Amino acid sequence: MNKLGTLKEITTKPEFARLLGVKPSTLTYSLYIVKPATQYHQFEIPKRNGSNRVINAPADKLKNLQSKLSVLLQDCIDEINAAKYPKSEINLPKALNSKVLKVKISNSAIKQQPSLSHGFVRHRSIITNAMMHLNQKNVLNIDLKDFFDSFNFGRVRGFFIKNKHFELDPNIATVIAQIACYENKLPQGSPCSPVITNLITHSLDIRLASLAKKHSCTYSRYADDITFSSRKSIFPTQIMRQEESGEYIAGKKLRGDITRAGFSINDKKTRIQYKNSRQDVTGLIVNKKPNVKKEYWRTARSQCHSLFRTGSFTKKIADGDIEGNINELEGQLNFIDQVDRYNRMRQKPSLNPIYALKRDHQQFLKQTKYLLHGREKTFSRFLYYRLFYGNDKPTFLCEGKTDNIYLKSAISILAANYPALVSPKSLTKDYELLVRFVEYSKRTRFLLELYGGVDYLKGFIGSFETLSNFYKAPKPKHPVIVILDNDDGLRKGFQNYVCSISSVRLFPTNLDKKNDFNKASFIHVIHNLYIVLTPLNSTGGDTDIEYLFDDTTRLKQYNGKCFNTVAERDKEGDLSKNSFANHIIKAQKNSINFDGLKPLLDRVVAAITHYDQLKKNKGVDKSKPPSLS
Repeated sequence: MNKLGTLKEITTKPEFARLLGVKPSTLTYSLYIVKPATQYHQFEIPKRNGSNRVINAPADKLKNLQSKLSVLLQDCIDEINAAKYPKSEINLPKALNSKVLKVKISNSAIKQQPSLSHGFVRHRSIITNAMMHLNQKNVLNIDLKDFFDSFNFGRVRGFFIKNKHFELDPNIATVIAQIACYENKLPQGSPCSPVITNLITHSLDIRLASLAKKHSCTYSRYADDITFSSRKSIFPTQIMRQEESGEYIAGKKLRGDITRAGFSINDKKTRIQYKNSRQDVTGLIVNKKPNVKKEYWRTARSQCHSLFRTGSFTKKIADGDIEGNINELEGQLNFIDQVDRYNRMRQKPSLNPIYALKRDHQQFLKQTKYLLHGREKTFSRFLYYRLFYGNDKPTFLCEGKTDNIYLKSAISILAANYPALVSPKSLTKDYELLVRFVEYSKRTRFLLELYGGVDYLKGFIGSFETLSNFYKAPKPKHPVIVILDNDDGLRKGFQNYVCSISSVRLFPTNLDKKNDFNKASFIHVIHNLYIVLTPLNSTGGDTDIEYLFDDTTRLKQYNGKCFNTVAERDKEGDLSKNSFANHIIKAQKNSINFDGLKPLLDRVVAAITHYDQLKKNKGVDKSKPPSLS
């Protein structure tokens, strides 16, 4: 049975808890023992108009419960839409791997798809919301006043009881409202508030979309921001008209529908934007293509320029300049890049931003930096600075995502042994990593030419000096450590390539570059760049990181398969590395023996200690290599 069908049939709290994927005792504890009213932290964030928005952030356990409720309700929405629009693009198998999801509603009734609400909806975003209103002569923006405050406990509970798609048992509807509401309303800051507002507001969306269609307009909503757009020279006065005084007067039908839905229009934020002016929809410019405002990009670019030169930047506020926050800057650049990536995918002929265009020679196939335009180059340099030059903690690069899982799991369990890598358990956190792992993605592949594997890491090491020399900010405070398997892959060109770099030094220092490379405890390449290899086995043979686990761990089973012993390992028939990492090491880490990884972690700590000594000696290596006990 589907999620919605199951939800409609259940009548008890234990059944609902199990549908959410939590223990009944967890639900009872969160709702009736500690109670939601005691589990919120309130703070304010500034709005663009200078006022503050009050955020009520739930505590971790309640937030987890609300997140699970959000996922459940989104699954229900998907099932409702799949039944209503069986041939829409969203429900076609190709949509799972679609680069660009179509957002315009098809003229064909059987292919229509829900594109009315774009806020906190799967496959939707502020970009798809903006796409609805490209190349229009007039764009009307309306803001709903006190949006979240309009949804009280009774309204939430009543919706799930009365709505024809849900019609839930009153007890279950009450529990949903208890999880979702705080101080008799849906709080801003809760993961489930947006999806519930979308469900309740859908009937308004239908009525306003019908009004828009009647007057040849396009309609969309993103949370409390409503947009109508038209290709007509004069915006339909039946929806909104502007008086000579500049005041906007909403049409009787528009105002009536909004009022009956329990909302009111914020007249101060109502505006019609014309073709010859800058048209803004939820923060994006829509005159020709979705784009960020020029001043938004210029500010981010200027801050990056200052960061690269001095290691800091300032931010302008009403009272003057304050020190900038690098996390905030990264968020702005990510937003800009999200828009750029979307436009790249829409261009014709399309350019796949994952791979470089093929050149004549095989060695160029992994190169993508020559494809970057100006904004992407700036973002690439920012990411490089954040991860490798201005990194606020040691940065680890492994060969793949499974290595990250192994090391994170080992460090968390061995926390007491490695204070340089992880902070001890506190009242609020089980542990906190004091190192940063680079998580590879399609975007790191395009922007940084980093995707794991020895070939990519070889290119990273080869370009490290040139890329680092671009920055004039104070020298790096923390090392960058490349962690590699000590096996055949290391010898296929990689070892000779690294040894050809004149600055490379092996530790212990009595080792010979060419003959003892794989015996080194760690290798200092240049500046703050290090290489750490998995230790050779007792007979001096090759190892990979999986080799460091004992047979008891390797023989643990998942779905009838194990990773197997070193001697009996069959890559085709045994458990894959990904399954071993996720379902054995990560899922069962509290019962795993990680002692075999201690020599590798000791080497990592030794590299960190060595760089700390280099900094004290102002870059001159006068110290002896740290002891590896």
